[in-house]
This record gives sequence, structure tokens and C-alpha cells, in this order.
Amino acid sequence: MIARAPRGRLKVAVIAMDRISPLHLAVPCAVFGDAHPGAPRFDLEVCAVTRRPLTTTAPFSVHLRGGLARTADADLVVVPSWPEPSKRPPAALLSALVAADARGACVMGLCLGAYVLAYAGLLDGRPATTHWAFARDFAARFPSVAFDPNALYIETGRIWTSAGAAAGFDCCLHFVRRRLGAASANAIARHLVVPPHRAGGQTQFIDTPVPTGGRDEKLLMLLAGVERSLDIPHTLDSLAGNAGLSRRTLTRRMRALTGGSFSRWLALARIRRCQQLLETTDHTLETIVQATGFGSVAAMRTHFCQIVGVPPGQWRRTFRSVAHRTSPHHATETGPIT
Repeated sequence: MIARAPRGRLKVAVIAMDRISPLHLAVPCAVFGDAHPGAPRFDLEVCAVTRRPLTTTAPFSVHLRGGLARTADADLVVVPSWPEPSKRPPAALLSALVAADARGACVMGLCLGAYVLAYAGLLDGRPATTHWAFARDFAARFPSVAFDPNALYIETGRIWTSAGAAAGFDCCLHFVRRRLGAASANAIARHLVVPPHRAGGQTQFIDTPVPTGGRDEKLLMLLAGVERSLDIPHTLDSLAGNAGLSRRTLTRRMRALTGGSFSRWLALARIRRCQQLLETTDHTLETIVQATGFGSVAAMRTHFCQIVGVPPGQWRRTFRSVAHRTSPHHATETGPIT
């Protein structure tokens, strides 16, 4: 269990460094630093090895008030990036991470921040990931790490690593889900307008059940209506009839909007609804099947395993909302639950 910060809040320390990407720095700050309606607050500190202003990859600098001493009582220490994968980080930074791990804090390396954790020796013998473009270099540089080039993020004990910047959101939200429950993670994701959980790895196209962009407003409205009525049958023909389009035209517009077919989108929408019901209700699998339109428990289980990677029961045990848990959950996974 993580020790609680004063006032009942988890304390998060994010370590910035010279020549950091503002995007990478913003990811953990957005999740842990902003106020999100319906979600608990965190005590966020952003610190650095040096007290001097830090340059960034954008045309501005960052001046931080705190040094690495701010990590001494953090429940979670985050390294959001690292500008020089071939360069060993300062000894003070590595020592701070080792000390955090030794006293039981969680340590997270987002994107190339995984390099810093590897240099500190925290990933030896553990599975880890980083941005796919650096997969070969990382694996060659740290042969003692069980490197997974496809994972969006990996949790192993108290050590967390993620792929690129967007996967940093996935990793941070997964941390919230683990520690504070699905409802808190979903509230933060909703406020940030990002998916609360993405299935799959770096090598595949990541679909979302309901697209949030694009200019095909009519089709967006139709898909939103389908998602509100997943318990009834839906086909490409029925959607084409409601849209007043031919199958061919609808297929083309569907692919332009979502990147895939209607059947693929519908399966993902139903799976996402299954995930929500598994996380937040005591409904039986039979009841969830009726609510999501899968037809049978066997069909739901097959689709769930194919798309998510684990059976529905395991998903429920892993991502159960804190409000529905009867005992504390201790994570033991050595890889991402996708």
C-alpha cells in the first residue's frame, strides 16, 4: 500500500530536466495537478536536479522552486522524459529514484523516462517499455531488462513505464484506477477528454468506441444513438437505412471517421460498455450480455478476450471500483492489462 500524504491526498513528485518537452511534462501535471470534477485531488510537486531555469524544446524556459528533496516523501515519483538516452543521468537523480523505491514509493518512467529508471537499476529483471522508436536502442543498452516494445504501459510491482506521450496518459490513469478506483480514473479521463483505458499496444491502430472528432456530424449522432441502445441488434444495413445511405457509402464514411468498419466499432462499443458495467456494478454476466447485445455469455467472453486480452471476470477483479471492493487490492501484474 502507498503511504498517504497529509490531508488524505496522494503526493506526486514530477521530475523535470533541462531540454524537456513541454508536452511530456504536461501529461502527469494534467492528470495529477489539475482539479477534475468527481475525482480526488493530489498534492503535486514539480522539481529538478538544478535550481536554475530549465530550457525546453519550445521557445520558453521553466523555473522551478523545488529540488529533488521534494521527492523524499512522495507516494509517486514520475520521470516524464529524458532528452539524451545515451547519456547517464546525474547521480543525484538516480539516487533519489533508488531511495524512493527503497522506502516503498511508486516510481514511473513515461516515454524516454524509462531510460532513467533503467540507468538507476530499477528495471533490472523486470518487464518495461518505452517509445517504439527507441526499442532497439533500449533493448541493446539494457539487456537485463525484459523489454516489451509493444506495450502501451507496464506495471510491475511499484514500478511503471509507458510508451510515447499519449501512452503517458494511459499509464497515469491506470495508476489512478489502481489506487483510487475506476470511478476516479474515469472522472479524470472524462474531464481531459481522453479514453479512460485503451486496449492494445503500440503497433496497432487504437480505436475508440465513439469518435470525438471529425466533421461527419450526422454519422457521429447516429453512432451515439447506437451506443445508447446497444441492447438491441444493430447492423450495417440498419444503420445505412437510418442514415439514408448505401452500404458502400456508409462503409466509406465509417472508415474515414473511425479508421475501421462498423462491425469493429460496434464490437468495441459493446466491450467498452461491458467494462463499465464490470467495474461499477454487481450485475451478472448474463445481465451484462443483455445490456450490451452480445447474445450470449460465450460470445461476450470471446470478444472480450480477443479485444481486451483478458476474460471479463479478471477485468472485474482487477478494475473493480473502490466503492465495490470488499478488501484492498494489491497489484501483482507484470504487464499491462489491455
